Amino acid sequence: MRKALLLGALFSSATLTFATNGDNLIGLTPASRGMGGIGVGMPVGPVDSIFRNPAWMSVMENKFTVQFGGILFMPKVKAKMDIPAVGYSTGEHKSKADTFVVPEIGIVHRISDRLVFGIGAFGVSGMGVDYRNVKDPMNQPAFQNMHTTFQFMRIIPAVAFQVNEMITVSGALHGAWGSLDMGQGQSQALGLGAQVGASLNFGDFLYGGITYQTSVPMTYKRVFDFDCYTMGGCDGTFEDFKLEQPQEFAIGLGAAPLDGLKVGIDARWINWKDAKGYKKFGWKDQWVIAIGAEYKPIEKLSLRAGYNYGKSPIRSKNLTGAPAETFSSSGGGAVFTDDMIAFFNLVGFPAITEQHISLGAGYEFTKTFSVDVSYVHAFNKKVESSGLCAGLTGGMMGGPYNCSISAKNAQDSISVGLNWRF
Repeated sequence: MRKALLLGALFSSATLTFATNGDNLIGLTPASRGMGGIGVGMPVGPVDSIFRNPAWMSVMENKFTVQFGGILFMPKVKAKMDIPAVGYSTGEHKSKADTFVVPEIGIVHRISDRLVFGIGAFGVSGMGVDYRNVKDPMNQPAFQNMHTTFQFMRIIPAVAFQVNEMITVSGALHGAWGSLDMGQGQSQALGLGAQVGASLNFGDFLYGGITYQTSVPMTYKRVFDFDCYTMGGCDGTFEDFKLEQPQEFAIGLGAAPLDGLKVGIDARWINWKDAKGYKKFGWKDQWVIAIGAEYKPIEKLSLRAGYNYGKSPIRSKNLTGAPAETFSSSGGGAVFTDDMIAFFNLVGFPAITEQHISLGAGYEFTKTFSVDVSYVHAFNKKVESSGLCAGLTGGMMGGPYNCSISAKNAQDSISVGLNWRF
């Protein structure tokens, strides 16, 4: 059991995080986050458009815009495992990794009446769990001192070309940098993806947008010795792990029905189930619905609110203890049972939050400088899998046994953005 628990601990860092829409932040800039993460179907700011739908950079009125900001992200993650037949319970424990800072910076420049260029660097994922020195009722490490870290950033150059007064098309490259530590040393990787998009602007009254992002394959070199979990034991060879950020398709609509008021809705499809890494751990595809509004009671002040929902890609399961996935290794293969997969997902990385509400505001202090702020709350979500745990309990006398594995996740975050326009 000790090896199986340790395996889940080590693998928990292999995913990306902030566990909002799966492991994707619902939005990056305060303007978007304050409106539930919208930005595909209507413009919410030129720097945010670099990431969400570059075609909306075309509506920028100024020649040059710079934004610098960040997110203070505060997850509340709890986990528990019970094996009733032997009277064992870890008890419910809270991860001590509960505060993260996520940076973002972007520049948008209007080259001509029709052509706009932007470049941004965004921390889109990056989380850890920390159960070090957490004891179960028998004064043993509850989750084998689980401690993991992962960081993921996108650097995006993008262009938007205004075909006519109504239609704009765009393209972008997504350069990615990731850093992964699975408990046996840090590995860094680079990846590359692309994005295309288009926007429709019907006289600043009715809006529409569509965008597609390719997947971003990443390979972390010499990150883990998978042979430690085969019958032959560790062979001292650290192997690669492939983790692919999934492809996405999104569409949205927006409207300005009254002076000072804009409302919008986006729908995004995230293809977790076919992405390398996530596929092995049984993640489901996800449809995300984001709804947001902005109201300007006076010219300098913007008030924002939004709602975001995406069904968790990690679902409750009836565990059978059957072999689920084989991880290639120099010794042949490390076989994970379905209960080990559930342990990885629920204890190691519970990306299970579904419902979010958000509030935000922006204020223009001068013609060239403004500040945006937002607050997002993800409501507490619990997922529990139960049944036969063969991989986690097979080494115990008389095992395997029935067990249950559960996780809870709630989140709060505050973001601030400083904007300069020239």
